[in-house]
Amino acid sequence: MNNLQLQKIIGGRIREIRESKGITQQDLAAACNFEKSNMSRIEAGRTNFTISTLYKISMALEVRLSALVETVN
Repeated sequence: MNNLQLQKIIGGRIREIRESKGITQQDLAAACNFEKSNMSRIEAGRTNFTISTLYKISMALEVRLSALVETVN
């Protein structure tokens, strides 16, 4: 699995969790202190995010950090 595939899988997982909680992309971005465009790139897997970024997102979604990557084998 290459980096781009990994980013897309994790981004998709973030979107899935966000939508299941009824949170808009704008609201999640605001909770993380990100621009909405940045959150859009993260969910689409078009940016190389850091572990700190994933941690902020997990806190805003009120899930464990591992929940964002649990589908990655």
